[in-house]
Amino acid sequence: MPEKKVKETGCCPIFDPKPWDKKTIKWENKLFLKDRVFSFFHIPINFGAIMKKDVEIIEKTKSKDPEMIVLSDENSLFGADVYLSVKKNVPGAKMEKISGTFLSMVFEGPYGSMGKWVKEIQEYAESKKKTIKKMYFYYTTCPKCAKEYGKNYAVILAQV
Repeated sequence: MPEKKVKETGCCPIFDPKPWDKKTIKWENKLFLKDRVFSFFHIPINFGAIMKKDVEIIEKTKSKDPEMIVLSDENSLFGADVYLSVKKNVPGAKMEKISGTFLSMVFEGPYGSMGKWVKEIQEYAESKKKTIKKMYFYYTTCPKCAKEYGKNYAVILAQV
C-alpha cells in the first residue's frame, strides 16, 4: 500500500530527520531569540503561550529563520530556557548567539522517552570518544502538527 502523502500544515514544516541524525553540526554565532518557560519537574506549563508570543514577534519583525529551530535547555526542574532561531536581531527581545560543535541524534516517539534518549546520545558520544558539555533539545513540531504528520520527532544536540 502506498504511503499517505502528508501536506504541510502551515504551522510547523515537515521535519526531515536525515540531516540531523548522527551528524556533527558546527555553529558559529548562530542567532536565537531567547525566552524562558515555566515547568513542573521538566513538564512545560506555558510552552505554547511563550511560543505563540515569540513567533508573533519574529513574524512581525520579519526575522523568521526558514528552518525555525526551537531549542530547549532543560536547566531546572521548574523552568527551561528556550531558543528560537532567527535570521536577524529582534528589537526588544533577548538575543543569544550559540557557537560550538554538536553531536546530534534524532528520536521519534513520546517525550516520556527522553530519559532513554539521553542515555542513547551519551553512549553515542562515548563511542565517538567525546565528552558532552551541554545538551539542547530540539522539538521539531508542535503537538498539533506532530499528530497531523504522524511523527513526533525530537533531536538532541550534545555540545562536545
